[in-house]
Amino acid sequence: MRSFLKDIEEDLERLAHPEKAKILSGFFKTGKGQYGEGDLFLGISVPEQRKIAKIYSDLPLKDIRKLLSSKIHEYRLVALLILIRQYGKGNKREKKEIANFYLANARFINNWDLVDLSAPHIMGDYLLDKDRALLFKLVKSDNLWEKRIAIMATFAFIRNNQFEDTFRIAKEFLHDKHDLIQKAVGWMLREVGKRNQAKEEKFLKKYCGEMPRTMLRNAVERFDEQKRRLYLKKESRTSIRRLRKSSISV
Repeated sequence: MRSFLKDIEEDLERLAHPEKAKILSGFFKTGKGQYGEGDLFLGISVPEQRKIAKIYSDLPLKDIRKLLSSKIHEYRLVALLILIRQYGKGNKREKKEIANFYLANARFINNWDLVDLSAPHIMGDYLLDKDRALLFKLVKSDNLWEKRIAIMATFAFIRNNQFEDTFRIAKEFLHDKHDLIQKAVGWMLREVGKRNQAKEEKFLKKYCGEMPRTMLRNAVERFDEQKRRLYLKKESRTSIRRLRKSSISV
């Protein structure tokens, strides 16, 4: 069977935009000591990458892995876009194979957009009706991106009105120092709140005093101004007590 890997690489190289690549390199923090250090960009838009992924959606896993192991960001993103398409069309056995492949190659899913785009659609969807213990193993990982996969996978649960694991993982990350974890947790709590604000507030009332400000600010972003300001006064014990005794019922 012919491999289309070289065709994909050539198609992506033709779409390269050096000026956009410079902008993206700065946006995704690729400098020395930054979270995206060593990441290389071609400067290709996501819609263009989706078109490439659609054309080559039958790429075998061995070639997907070669793309995924590249230092070029767009190669890795296209690999994940293909993987998501294959997962969506797969049967039970194929979905299990793809979920295992995803987890085995998680070290290559190493920037926030790669995680956010893929984790809910593959790991989250796969675990909807299964034990979620492996997510809590990822929570304990020393790898930033594996930890982000853990919380972002719960987006699939949230979309199905299953909130408990989001809260459990959020609790584990209350004292995490990295802003990319804090932002992801706040985002997922906000998504819970879109569907059930009372449950989100029950969690916030209990833990807002411990939350990093970045996490809390993201979590309460959609609240009305008065309520948002009240939560953001997390340093004040009086404010926290007011929250617990307030008329914001749960």
